[in-house]
Amino acid sequence: MLKKVEINGKNIGIGYPPYIIAEMSANHNGSLKRALETIKIASKCGVDAIKMQTYTAETMTIDCENEDFLIKGGLWNGYKLYDLYKEAHTPFEWHYDLFEFAKEVGITIFSSPFDETAVDLLESLGTPAYKIASFEILDLPLIEYIAKTKKPILMSTGMASIEEIDDAVNTALKGGC
Repeated sequence: MLKKVEINGKNIGIGYPPYIIAEMSANHNGSLKRALETIKIASKCGVDAIKMQTYTAETMTIDCENEDFLIKGGLWNGYKLYDLYKEAHTPFEWHYDLFEFAKEVGITIFSSPFDETAVDLLESLGTPAYKIASFEILDLPLIEYIAKTKKPILMSTGMASIEEIDDAVNTALKGGC
């Protein structure tokens, strides 16, 4: 059993202090300025890392008005999934600035990619780790693609069965992670 992992010089695992990750996600509300401020505040709070999400509406879903692609209830009631993802995503063109600013303020930044183009972008920025979102734990080809980078992978398991978690971990291990 793996006892520790290292991300940007910080040991994570049994016998080490908790590794605290702030979640940025879509909390920037479409503002690069707000995203940068979120990184700055997270750094001042003393967290170890900040995690974002890397996707486009086109890589998440299709632009469709079918009932199955409409949100029912809650804050996004009536939205198409496509429109939600289009509004909530962090533009690829912001990523360089976000990664550079995180370095400036001394906080580790990494992301949850949702497809291979996102992984390729994150690799070009020197991401030190990856996070698999709970819904993507079933996307074994994506996990395998990420594992080939040989970087640490953190996985959300809240929506997965023990068997699905086992498949994801084994896929990462076989892929080289």
